[in-house]
Formats: sequence, structure tokens, C-alpha cells
Amino acid sequence: MAHESDHRNHRSRSDASRSRRRPLIATLVAVAAITGVGYGGYVALAGGSGEDPEVRAATDQLTKFLGAWESGDAEAAGSFTDTPSNAESLIKSVMTNLKPSKTTISAGSGKKMEGEVYIPFTVEMAIPDAGGYTWESEAKVVPKQGKWEVEFTSPMIHPKLTSGQTLALQSKKRAAVLDTNGDELRAPSLVGAVDPESGKGLSGLQARYNKQLTGGGGGAKSVAIVDRQSGEAVRRLTEVGGAEAKPVKTTIDPKVQEAAAEALDGVTKNAAIVAIQPSTGHVLAAANNPGGMNRALEGRYPPGSTFKVVTAAALLKEGLRPADPGDCPKFAEVNGQKFENQNQFTLPDGATFKDSFAKSCNTFFINSRAKLSDAALHDTAGAFGIGGAWDVGISTYDGSVPVATSDNDKAASAIGQARVQASPLVMASIAATVKDGTFKQPVLVPDGVKKPYEAPAALDAAVVADLREMMRATVTFGSGAALKDLSGEPHAKTGTAEFGEETPPRTHAWMIGYQGEQDIAWAVLLEDGGSGGKDAGPIAAKFLKGVID
Repeated sequence: MAHESDHRNHRSRSDASRSRRRPLIATLVAVAAITGVGYGGYVALAGGSGEDPEVRAATDQLTKFLGAWESGDAEAAGSFTDTPSNAESLIKSVMTNLKPSKTTISAGSGKKMEGEVYIPFTVEMAIPDAGGYTWESEAKVVPKQGKWEVEFTSPMIHPKLTSGQTLALQSKKRAAVLDTNGDELRAPSLVGAVDPESGKGLSGLQARYNKQLTGGGGGAKSVAIVDRQSGEAVRRLTEVGGAEAKPVKTTIDPKVQEAAAEALDGVTKNAAIVAIQPSTGHVLAAANNPGGMNRALEGRYPPGSTFKVVTAAALLKEGLRPADPGDCPKFAEVNGQKFENQNQFTLPDGATFKDSFAKSCNTFFINSRAKLSDAALHDTAGAFGIGGAWDVGISTYDGSVPVATSDNDKAASAIGQARVQASPLVMASIAATVKDGTFKQPVLVPDGVKKPYEAPAALDAAVVADLREMMRATVTFGSGAALKDLSGEPHAKTGTAEFGEETPPRTHAWMIGYQGEQDIAWAVLLEDGGSGGKDAGPIAAKFLKGVID
């Protein structure tokens, strides 16, 4: 905390009088009786035999005033002045605003001039949120009707105050969280909150980069002169220590972020949208409805059939082709456990792998599990970056695809259930990996990323080409029909993920995808929202229209 000492010179006060300053000493028992408070630990000022009795009497009166102020008794302090109510009001305001944990006020040697006595004094305060602050001032004590009174003025309390002003704490000026254009970021769930009392970041980027945004060091607030009526700062009296506050720049594209926020406007369920730039991994948007929890980046959900992108990649790696047979019966049974398609639909004879992917046929993927080892889904997910610790520049949940422990576990995992978990960020990244051909770890704050995660394996070019073909088919004749009339060549995969123990089970609605003609991939999640194609699809369409427009 920087230390500042303010000093007001009086035209008649000499340097010698300042050098004779001595500690403030409160009055004896009589003072306690007058004020109703105790000033224990003090003794009366005792002048030498040559001290002017009027100076001594004036100093005694100032001592009572300063002692009461020091103890925080504004009413008592005011009673020793010529305008008690005004003095009480300002002292109470100063002490309430600054909230010092300790106050020490020391009086110097008085000087009589034209019947009035001028006495310098020093105020030292320990202020929890602002550190130590010391200033010097001077009081004029005047005789009135046979007794001495402290002449109250605002500059007497602090020499830089004027009438109508007070001292208060001002939060340390924070730098801003910025979007990719350098403007202040408008995404509350990402930016986070700041404690209005301490000035410290409580959540989101405000918390993670609190030191950078404030410069660090010292207290979080400074002492300032403020207008008592408006509360606006007039002048800062102290500066907080530490380095210069620096803004945090994110990769958020304000237009894409706005499109995401508008797509969620009016949605009554908890929902999230994430958008990524596949060529770089930059996070272009992360919107949450409602605000608060950053479910877009940190949420943990079963991804349901959107995970079939990974399962399809594993099957393609094993040699299956999009045009190969893809039978889609109504049910599939695994060791007594029955799986079914949504609404128990089937596909006609002659259906292909691409058809079953586009229509999101659960039974085809479950019945294809024999082509995959217990570790196949785990290993293939690794090529999409799942399973690593991502360094995004903000807290994220980076997904989990455990090695299957049973045939039933593998069957459920193939359709994004069982122990498979992901965030909307992870699912948007899966779509981005298909678009780009390689995994680029998502990044939100480039300067905050020390080492981006690199996938341990890469997808074969032929696998990527087939995934692109099947994700496009999902839009042109499959469950992603909500995007069919949009420009930009959208590719997609829908998902309806079961959760909970109810019968029938409740479901999250998902849709992920990318634009073939634009550098953008995305994920939409609607918690407890029904069906991917029917419920998440229209939200995705609204978002993409906003991006395209």
C-alpha cells in the first residue's frame, strides 16, 4: 500500500512548532464523565512551568475532541466543537466509510495568535482494505464565553476536504475483460463477478485473473475524497501497490456470442451454446441460460447420440464404410438388457451405416460393438482430445470415456451413455475436430495458456472424410433436418441423452455440428429438454441464422 502524508501549512505556524509535536493524551476522569466514554491509557497534557495557560487550556479541549474521534465516538467529539452536529456528521461519515481497525491521533505543540490557538495534529489509521494511511492537519481552538471550543471545518478533519465532501474507500480500478476485438466482454457467465466490498474477483475470469486485472499487491481499495451527496470520487489520496492492472483478452467473437445469447433468449430450460473456430481451437462463444453456472464449459453430462461421432470413427477405423449394411431393428438385447431406438423406430431393409448414423439408430451401434475392443472407444476419444487435461485459460470439464468393463458397459458407451461424460465445450470440440481433421485444443485466453494439450493420436484422413459425409447426411435426410434449409453447408449430429432413474427416463437434448463453408463448429445443450432433433435443433438453427446474418 502506498503511503501518503498530507500537510496543510498555516501562515503563522513555524517549523519549530511542528517539531515539538507530542502524542495525543486524553483528559482525566472529568473527560470520561463529560463524554460518557473512557479514554483509558491516556494522561493529561502537562505543560512546563513556562507554558501559556491559554495554550494549555486550548490544547486540553482539542485533546478531548481528538480522543473522542480516535475512539470512534462522533457525538462526543462534536460536543467539543463550535458546531456539534456538523462535526459529528462528518466524523461519523469518515469512520463509517474507512472502517479503520486502529486509529491513533497525536497532537503537537500549540501556538497562540491574536487570542486563538493553532495546534497541529497527525491522524494514523490502519484500514483493512487499504493498508495504512497517515495525514497531518491543524485545528484552530477559539475562546467563547469563557471556555475554549474547537472550530469545526471540513479541512480541519482533512486538509484536502471541502464542505460537502468526506473520505471513503474506492475500489481499486480493475482492468477489463475483453473480447477478441478489444472491447469489454459481454458474457456474464465467462466474465464472472467482483465482490463490491473487497474489490476481489469472485468467479469466472474475474477470479482466475484477479491479480492481473488489479495489478496485485497491497489492499484492494484506496482512500479517496468523495462528494457526500453523489458518492462520486473527487480525488484519490492513496494508490494501491503492485504492478499495473492489465486487461484479460479472450478469443470471444462478440457477433457469435451475441448470436448464441439470442438463440437462448426465451428458452425456459437450462441451456448452453459453445462455438469454436476449428482452425485454431479459439472459443468464439460460450453462452449459458440462465447465467451463473458456466455449464457451457464446466458442465458434466451424458452426450447421448452426439457421441456416435466418436463411435463411428472407431468403427470406420476398423474398416467399416458408410455404404456398408447398417441394419436398424427396433430392439437390441445385451445380456438381458434391452436397448431401443427413440420411439422404437426402425429403418427399412437395405439401410446403410450412413443411414443409421444420420437417423441416429441406437440398435445398429449397439449391435456393432463386437467390432470394437473394450478400449476402442477410450482410445478413439483420445484422438478428439478427450481424456487429457486441457489448458484453456479458464476452468473446464474435458470429458471422460473410460475403458469398458463389460459388454453392457461397452454397449451403452457406444451411444454416449453409461460412464461417458462431456461438456458442451467437449462436444463442440468433437465437431471442430471433424471439420479441421485434427484436434486443436480449445483456447479462451491465449495469454493464460501455458501448454495446450496435444492428442496422443490422430484420425486417419479417410476416417475424417467419412465422418464429414455422414454428418452432412444427418442434415440432408436425417435427424438434423432443422438445419436443412440453412446456407453455409451445415453438418450435424443430434443426441437425446437419458439421465436419472425415472421411468420413462428424462432426457437432455443435444445437437453438435459445423459449417462446411465457415470456420465455426458448435454444440447446443438443452438440459432435461427432450429430443435432440426436435428440441435442440431449432435452437441450433436460430444460432446459425444469427451467425450467418
